[in-house]
Amino acid sequence: MGKIDPPFQETYKTLFKDCLVRATEGRNLPMVEECELPLIDINRLSWGHPEREKCITEMAEAASKWGFFQVINHGIPVEILERMQYEQMKVFHTSFQNKCEGNILNLSANRYLWGNPKATCLRQFSWSEAFHIPLADISRMGSENRSLRSTIEAFVQTAATLAQSIAEILAENLGVKSKFFAKYCTPSTSYLRMNRYPPCPFSSEVYGLLPHTDSDFLTILYQDQIGGLQLMKDGRWVGVRPNNNPEALVINIGDLFQAFSNNIYRSVEHRVIAQQEIERFSVAYFFCPSYDAVIESFSKPAIYRKFSFREYKQQIQKDLLATGDKIGLSRFLV
Repeated sequence: MGKIDPPFQETYKTLFKDCLVRATEGRNLPMVEECELPLIDINRLSWGHPEREKCITEMAEAASKWGFFQVINHGIPVEILERMQYEQMKVFHTSFQNKCEGNILNLSANRYLWGNPKATCLRQFSWSEAFHIPLADISRMGSENRSLRSTIEAFVQTAATLAQSIAEILAENLGVKSKFFAKYCTPSTSYLRMNRYPPCPFSSEVYGLLPHTDSDFLTILYQDQIGGLQLMKDGRWVGVRPNNNPEALVINIGDLFQAFSNNIYRSVEHRVIAQQEIERFSVAYFFCPSYDAVIESFSKPAIYRKFSFREYKQQIQKDLLATGDKIGLSRFLV
């Protein structure tokens, strides 16, 4: 089998040239404090009125103050989560050439991602590789990927139910009983992203994944125990300590929910720090609407003008091409 890691250094020689010098000088990024995200047992939603209301309040407070929280007893069996991790490890551990040129999953074009071909400096570079899979593409996977396909289908079926449930509960807390999510956020409009962060010799200078916010309503993340996820809290970066519970999932609020909630819920900037000696895996389910769906603040006066998901995604691409960065919701302020 050929080399499995993408050729980051060979392809981006200019970007990494100065890293070699700084590495010998022992320069490092500042250490950040670690925290534990709020942990919510969402089985309590079925325990009757007082406990249900308390659970909803905890979820809403976490979405407002952190933009992140963890859930357990969420309905996705731990066996599916473990299979998902095993199957994605198998795929990522095939040769880079196969992943890059062979379209080993038979997906539509440009679904295997690595590095950043438009990066002009290290702050625009991610030391990671990923398969970004529209759920409509899962049916394209052939018999040679039968095991991965069945695992992904089991995961996304349960993740879709969980995402819709959390979205409707958070909307209910705002006083909105809407059929919006059932109508516009169907499984066919959402995405799955399998991530691998290879060991990085320049981990003190290079991100595994650049600081960003998610361009969806919410994201469901299953990660291993390696750690590396960091988020912005009260104006400073904090590290997220992995939960020892093997079924714990991380939920984070996306840009669309921030706009929908009129800034009550927060889409928080987050990043992944590269590890020097060990690889890291995660899988994320992005709960997205159809491109024609119109996002509008639930209350007035609205902070953001209404916009379609298509318009939002197109604006992000324009800004990335023009500036190298996502500008996001500030483009849509009233």
